[in-house]
Amino acid sequence: MLDTIAPVIPPAPPIHPKDLPSIKLLWGSIRNSLAIWPDYAFDVPFRRNKLFGIESVLINDPAGVRHMMATNTANYVRPAIVPRLLRPLAGEGVFLAEGSEWRRQRRLLSPSFTPNHINILLRHFIAAANDMVHRLEGQSSANLLAAYQTAALDAVLRALFSMPDQKERDRLGDLVRQYFAGPGSPNIFDSFATSETSFAFTLRGRRAFQKRWVAAVDAIVAARRDAPVGTDHRDLLDLLIATRDPETGDSLAADEVRDQCATMILAGSETTARLLFWTSYLLTLDHNEQGRLRAEVAAFPPERVTTLDDLGHWPRLRLVLLEALRLYPPLPLLVREPVEDDVIMGEPVRRGIQVYVAPWVLHRHRKHWQHPTAFMPNRFAGQPSPWTSGGAYLPFGAGPRICIGAVFALSEAQIVLATLLQRYTLAIESKRPVMPVGRLTILASYVPTFKLERAL
Repeated sequence: MLDTIAPVIPPAPPIHPKDLPSIKLLWGSIRNSLAIWPDYAFDVPFRRNKLFGIESVLINDPAGVRHMMATNTANYVRPAIVPRLLRPLAGEGVFLAEGSEWRRQRRLLSPSFTPNHINILLRHFIAAANDMVHRLEGQSSANLLAAYQTAALDAVLRALFSMPDQKERDRLGDLVRQYFAGPGSPNIFDSFATSETSFAFTLRGRRAFQKRWVAAVDAIVAARRDAPVGTDHRDLLDLLIATRDPETGDSLAADEVRDQCATMILAGSETTARLLFWTSYLLTLDHNEQGRLRAEVAAFPPERVTTLDDLGHWPRLRLVLLEALRLYPPLPLLVREPVEDDVIMGEPVRRGIQVYVAPWVLHRHRKHWQHPTAFMPNRFAGQPSPWTSGGAYLPFGAGPRICIGAVFALSEAQIVLATLLQRYTLAIESKRPVMPVGRLTILASYVPTFKLERAL
């Protein structure tokens, strides 16, 4: 049952009455990919388009999404722009791997993300959350985005490496943020690249960053390899080092361990921080919902959490996070290219064209959601893992390549947000709306200052 009171409608970019002209569309895609959509995109199941002679299709039908991302996923690969932007950070890790190499890596990594292993990592999430509120102690206002970025990176570095050194964690965090703010930002050449190395002169900054990043992660992995190891797994690096391929018995090579760690740092920090930021923003718009969450957390404080089962005491918090992922999906736009000709929803799809699935659009599609632009957490009531069914909700992707760390990310977010709400009521002084901006993930048009009122 959906909320019966008037729902909160968070701010969003305007929808255009018709397609933008080609130049405006291209420029808009680089500046804010959420602000380019025409009204019809939120109604139609399938649409063809052309931009400077390049054909593309948009799929908004759950069956079509399942066909591309699950049934015939082997026929669809990422276009050049994705590895151009993410290779410097993720290396040859599972996120960018394709084909048989991806299957091998996924087979090796999956055991490390079972509930039993996530249980081992909860203490790291709790430590990161407690450090965050300790840093906020005595402040009446704060930049929560920065606080969440630090906390999320703390959590993933603790979970990966049991890393207690705050200065080292800050150094890695600064590297990641510098990359996205600088050489990792999409540019016009990325849009027209036909291969990962096209327009090589534009890649110098990314290659220079990659050398620094690889050296930093290599040093951390080497230090942990040299540290005394107990009989029990302490963190994900222990699990990676101990991993053996069930088919061949092979372990991960040193550079493979490095690249998987780098991928986890990328996937497990920035996107989680953005989820926490947008959820907090939604709670400043809906004071009643925030009050319900604070009461729920007060009834079962975070310090009592020892296993994933304990998170079941916060069902409302989970619903709110799921709704925040719907309104602000971690990846607002997914692009694939068919290797061979295909048919989707009875429509021919030629090899080499661009096939778009836009979670930003799909999550707000009028045929799939009641009040699609509204913040209504109850829509997910009774759905333990809604991202695994249907095809209209894709916060973690879909099909065989669905995010391996979904439980990791949600558990981390629940613990961090619960720890904050246990102590503070959140508000924003500014009346200026925070608009979502689509880049690799969804950024904020500006970073507001949150007021922190200490809980009684």
